[in-house]
Amino acid sequence: MNVLAAIAVGTCCALIVAAGSGLMPRRRGPARPMWVMARRNRAAIWLQQAGVGVGPGAFLSGSALAGAFTLLVGAALTGSVFVALAPAVAVAVLPRSYFGRRRRTRLREVQRAWPDGLRDILASISAGLSLTQAVTNLASNGPPALRVAFARFPELARVVGTGPALELLKDDLADATSDRVIEVLVLAHERGGAIVRDILADLVTATTRDLKLLDEIDTESLESRINARAVMVLPWLVLVALTARPGAFRDFYRSPGGLLTLLVAGALTAVGVVVLGRLVNEPVETRPFAARSGQS
Repeated sequence: MNVLAAIAVGTCCALIVAAGSGLMPRRRGPARPMWVMARRNRAAIWLQQAGVGVGPGAFLSGSALAGAFTLLVGAALTGSVFVALAPAVAVAVLPRSYFGRRRRTRLREVQRAWPDGLRDILASISAGLSLTQAVTNLASNGPPALRVAFARFPELARVVGTGPALELLKDDLADATSDRVIEVLVLAHERGGAIVRDILADLVTATTRDLKLLDEIDTESLESRINARAVMVLPWLVLVALTARPGAFRDFYRSPGGLLTLLVAGALTAVGVVVLGRLVNEPVETRPFAARSGQS
């Protein structure tokens, strides 16, 4: 029996590690609906932009396990599963919030690096290099954010050519500003000629203007995002502190009236999170160039 128990525990641990690391073998089943595949692809792109390194399934599993663990700890601390439910949900969505902030930071770093990167490309072309050589130099001599983004470009350009390599990088970045820049670079590579320098100079001006507008929007919405998160989190932290010790507060929230109060408060909090999330979210620019390339 001890041997069977040890095998069962080892198998369970192996499955948990495989699910968390994305190595779980996929079972073939019936074809999924198109909307499910579309949502999964969007989630995979989101995780790729955030630099998570795991698939959507593993990410959701890890978040759910973190929330479940917090629920057990909170229930043991407060003596009420319902009181511990709100912190558990908050911990479960914490990875989404953290990597969402990390994704915005990474994308913004690439966006802010484009004007300097385009000036480097323009300087290289003025020095007599081809567009392919100028873009290749970004992987070694460009701004730090673009060095990471274009690390694969030299090898891709040798294997599939400059145009397809830029298209692949556009899919990796999945950003509207990068789409416009890379689309112009692809067009400049296809057309060539002396007009390339004029096109790049105009692109530097347009990109700088767009980034200035994005910075203004981000600055104006920062205070609203901080206030929204504080309004949602602080009341539940106070509730956990009040029910951490035996007493009238814990007894009330373990009674039917207290449970009803928690359910109503949880529902109102969920509605508030959705509403405030929509109000303080940064506007997401559409990617017409990505849609066009996907249709071609």
